[in-house]
Amino acid sequence: MKISRVAELLGAQVRCCSEKSDAEVCSACGSDMMSDVLAFAKNQDVLISGLCNPQTVRTAVMLDMKCILLVRGKIPTPDMITLARTNDIVLLSTMYKMYTTCGILYEKGLGSGEYHE
Repeated sequence: MKISRVAELLGAQVRCCSEKSDAEVCSACGSDMMSDVLAFAKNQDVLISGLCNPQTVRTAVMLDMKCILLVRGKIPTPDMITLARTNDIVLLSTMYKMYTTCGILYEKGLGSGEYHE
């Protein structure tokens, strides 16, 4: 699925790096706890979160993610946008809550990737 399709399905606004919206993504994880993402997520392309600060971008960078999808109408801070642009990470924001966002994307075929414990 392309990032542009993710945005379309969720009525999400592209906040950064729209030129990268044609990138393919196969899996996602959702969490507001970046320590859990770092500990348990592996091989996900999209980070779904309501945590709106640069640490979210740093986490995505460490895991080679292509896209951050902010939920609950969160708007990325200028620091997030700068950091995402520097690292070629697409930033999206949707009005949906995390549970609904994950459900819509899962139903449309975006997988959960691998997890390790």
